[in-house]
Order: sequence, then structure tokens, then C-alpha cells
Amino acid sequence: MPNLKLDHLTLLVTSIEASRPFYETLLPLLGFHRTTRENWTDGQGFFLQFLPARPETRPYERYGAGLNHLGFGAPDAETVTAIRDAMQAAGLEVPEIQDLGGAKALFLKDPDGLRFEITWYPPGVAVVD
Repeated sequence: MPNLKLDHLTLLVTSIEASRPFYETLLPLLGFHRTTRENWTDGQGFFLQFLPARPETRPYERYGAGLNHLGFGAPDAETVTAIRDAMQAAGLEVPEIQDLGGAKALFLKDPDGLRFEITWYPPGVAVVD
């Protein structure tokens, strides 16, 4: 069987308008560009699509079943810092960068609490354990 490539994620958000400033700042920093008002691509066949969640559904839960976070690998530690600085300069809430056994990790939360991890891994440090 061939290896299938992940080609898109659809994220449901409580409010497109409330989420837009977060994503319009973060996604270009991760190498994405907008293809339509609510769709973004990395230009290599991967897309992120944003749709409104239905009002009667439950919100994102960090430790609930389903998606916990999205992880992006940075080419160096300076990129992690630059992303943090750019998000903060845009007026968004940003945590401190964490040291995870030598890896430098930034966990950003969208308005619904979904976390985006941006991490630089030094040689020999596994992406997941």
C-alpha cells in the first residue's frame, strides 16, 4: 500500500470573526497563504479550512477525545522566538517558550483553546516520544 499524505484539516471555530486575527497573524508565520477567505495552504498540497461550529455542540477540550494540538517543526530556535515576538506584537496573548529536554517549544492557543505547537528540535531529540 502507498503512504497517503495528509492533505487538509478542517477546524471548526466558535466564531470566525473572533478567530480571524489569531490565524491571520499565525498562519503566514508558518508559511501558509490564503486561497479563499477561510482556506489557507502551505503551497505544497496541504490545506487548513476554517468553518463555524454549530452552536449546540460542545467546545474544544484540551484533554477530551479528539485533536489535542497541531505541531509544527521550526528550522531553528530563533524561528520559535521570532514567531512568539510577532504574535505578541500583533497584540495576541503569548506564553513563554518552554525548554523540553533541549527542544524549544511555543504553545499558542486560538480563541477556542486549540493549541498550536511550534518547536525546534536539536539533533537527537525526538518529535514525539
